[in-house]
Amino acid sequence: MNEQNSLSIATPQKRVVSFVIDDIIVSLFFMVIFYDQITLFLQAIPVEDRSQSQVILDALNQFVSANILWLLALKVIYHTVLVWQNGMTLGKYIMKIKVVSLETQEKPVFMTALYRALLRIPSELVLYLGFLMAFFTPLTQTFHDKFSRCVVVDA
Repeated sequence: MNEQNSLSIATPQKRVVSFVIDDIIVSLFFMVIFYDQITLFLQAIPVEDRSQSQVILDALNQFVSANILWLLALKVIYHTVLVWQNGMTLGKYIMKIKVVSLETQEKPVFMTALYRALLRIPSELVLYLGFLMAFFTPLTQTFHDKFSRCVVVDA
């Protein structure tokens, strides 16, 4: 427990900004990867409906819903590989924070990074309750941090 006390825990505010940056990056990757399909999908909207933003939003929501498994897989790969390799995603890098194992205080091994990335999915899908945990736990751990035995610290 003394080792945990010596860690400089990242603030929830840094984590929120990091989360937003990472979600924007993953969304951009998704849009680049599926650019051709998105373009075809939007071209299928009749010209007279293109001025209505709600029609376009509905079409994009329908496209994302049809490809949600690809989006989730992209998120898991992004978070797994970057946390495993560097202890941080691009958002964490920008915010100068990183993920470490509670046991070793080093970047997580591959299986821990994968487990943490997989646990992020229910953290997000259930009204972000898994993320809200960070505001109420001593080490500002989210659901996926707690169960993967990781903590986010200042880099």
